[in-house]
Amino acid sequence: MEGLGINPGYLIMQILLLVVLVLLMKAFAYKPIIRILEERQARIAKGLEDARQAAIARDNADVEAKKILDAARAEAAQMRADATVKAEETAGGITAKANADAKDIIAKAGEEATEERNRILADLRSHVAAISIAAANKLVGEALTEKRQHEIIADFFAKVPADVAKLSGESDEVTSALPLTESEQKAVVKSIKAEQVAFSVDPAILGGIIVRVGDQVVDNSVANQMSDLRSSIMG
Repeated sequence: MEGLGINPGYLIMQILLLVVLVLLMKAFAYKPIIRILEERQARIAKGLEDARQAAIARDNADVEAKKILDAARAEAAQMRADATVKAEETAGGITAKANADAKDIIAKAGEEATEERNRILADLRSHVAAISIAAANKLVGEALTEKRQHEIIADFFAKVPADVAKLSGESDEVTSALPLTESEQKAVVKSIKAEQVAFSVDPAILGGIIVRVGDQVVDNSVANQMSDLRSSIMG
């Protein structure tokens, strides 16, 4: 080896130094490096796992957020629908009440108008009766007593026709040209002998009364008598 220029002692020394260096590096450098690398790998793995968990959480949050938004939209749509229905019900109730109030007002106005008309006709009755009695006095050439005047007036406006006895029914309707007095109404009820009697006023019949029981009618009105007279004359 010396012929090759190699010093065996130096070579052995170099080898020993290299072995010692390797042992020292393994003891003091390799293991720490490996540990550092392993720790770094663990941190990277943990970071990847955290990132994966974060992605999963984000996806879950997106799904949950979508569910919440869908539920909110559905609730809002239901609230709008409920509000629409309630508004329509309210409007319908207001309209119905307005219609009912209008009908009540019209009915009340009609009743008041009928009452006012009957009051006016009742006030006119005495004047009509006075004129009629005056005309009768002139025609017969003698004065009629007050009692006879009242009898004539009662017969003209409230005399119950004899044919009423043929009618049968529980509810009657009596129509007169002018409102009958309370005593005249009682006399009519007694003559008809019905359980229920309704009185109405129709100036168009001129005088007398019309009695209706169901579809049965006894018409003793002056207007009907004049119509019969006209028909007999023209016939």
